[in-house]
Amino acid sequence: MNQKNIHWYPGHMKKAFQELETKLKVIDVVIEICDARAPISSRNPFLKEILKGKKKILVLSKKDFVDSSALLPYIKEYEKEGFVLPMNIFYKEDVLLLKHRIEEIASEKREKEKRKGIKPQSIRVMVVGIPNVGKSSLINALVGKESAAKANKPGFTKAQQWVKSLKGFDLLDTPGVLPPHYEDKKTALHLALIGAIPEEILPVEELFDALVTRLMPRYKKEIAERFHLKEEEINCTNLKEKIAQSRGFLLKEGKYDIEHAERVFLKEFKEGKIALVIVDSLC
Repeated sequence: MNQKNIHWYPGHMKKAFQELETKLKVIDVVIEICDARAPISSRNPFLKEILKGKKKILVLSKKDFVDSSALLPYIKEYEKEGFVLPMNIFYKEDVLLLKHRIEEIASEKREKEKRKGIKPQSIRVMVVGIPNVGKSSLINALVGKESAAKANKPGFTKAQQWVKSLKGFDLLDTPGVLPPHYEDKKTALHLALIGAIPEEILPVEELFDALVTRLMPRYKKEIAERFHLKEEEINCTNLKEKIAQSRGFLLKEGKYDIEHAERVFLKEFKEGKIALVIVDSLC
């Protein structure tokens, strides 16, 4: 990657970060979500700093998209900060585990209120993270209905929104916030590969070539099987043409549609259909 810096910081994101800092004063529990496919790259280092001193739960979403054994070292490291929960947001069992942990933290607060003779208040829970890691989906899973707007694209949630729960909780959905820029090109690449920033920020050909270069040494067999190719016949140079040939991606003049092949490869990788990979572990 030859860019000097990768910039992805829409105006609403700067405002969201400022509002987040203000709201933290009345928040009881923070749920920080990062993507298990990029457990390092998908955490905003600025969030870690401003969340110090808050009761926090770190959720690693999309756990079913990675090898669970490969995720263990990251879990152990993050447990030094507090409670860590790998999740598939759409698994009821995982949602129940998260609810149980929130209840544990809430009970501590309610005990303090009881001792002081204060009427129990709703527990305010803030959900934070970078774009497109599943914040709104998680809130909907906790509430049990479509209360928070969501879309499978980065930067969809533009403003904070409170979502009322029937069980004494108020959930605050927040827009995804990223650092103003990434000097580390690998971090920007990882975020583009998991869909946290738009692929358009980086050229498709560059994304494809970088990913294939990293995948081929370890996952050549999986790539060949996914696209019905012979393992001994593919390499980093000819893969895009082989995919176009296998899938029948042709232009009007009979040439192979290479860009279509690149986009399909990136899409299917993002969906976990090629290999269960933690992109942070790729050199």
